[in-house]
Amino acid sequence: MTAPTRPQHEIRAQYTDTTVTVYQAYAPFIGLPAARDGRFPEVWKRDRMTWIKPSFLWMMYRCGWATKEGQETVLAVEITREGFDWALANSELSHYVRGVHPDRDAWQRNLRRSPARVQWDPERDLRLNRLPYRSLQLGLCGEAARRYADEWTVSIRDVTPLARQIHERVRAGRLDDAAELLPRESPYPPSGAALPAGATA
Repeated sequence: MTAPTRPQHEIRAQYTDTTVTVYQAYAPFIGLPAARDGRFPEVWKRDRMTWIKPSFLWMMYRCGWATKEGQETVLAVEITREGFDWALANSELSHYVRGVHPDRDAWQRNLRRSPARVQWDPERDLRLNRLPYRSLQLGLCGEAARRYADEWTVSIRDVTPLARQIHERVRAGRLDDAAELLPRESPYPPSGAALPAGATA
């Protein structure tokens, strides 16, 4: 029997009935206090765009297994599903798509009004190679960024040791052992019409 084909655009995440886990990587002066206190420190800028990733392996690709400068501390941020779904429902695609948007001007107007951005990037395997389906990045700005930091965040954990442990196994060629340590991510069912039109097509 042929294995089922994954949808090209699908949110996969570790989640519970009430929360979703997303990942970010920061320099230690932000990441360590955030994990210690369970909230982002004052130095974390609420007026800037921040990108959250439900995919652990895409985060590893982005931060180079916590080796890139300014991304040495990997955080698992547990946020409310209500907040995550609100961000999706109030998002716009990060790029113009013919046939999804009436025209480029309409897309730009929507983008300026939207407090969140949906972006789809190639998912990654344990060796950080591209896979033939996409992973969600969700950009938060304005109201969404403030609510993320001050209302939606339930807990913040430092998962840098986990990232290093998995990376050590990958480097040793122990891919099955590495896979055993990965967070268990499943297709995420957003509530209602949570994604901007055409984002899953």
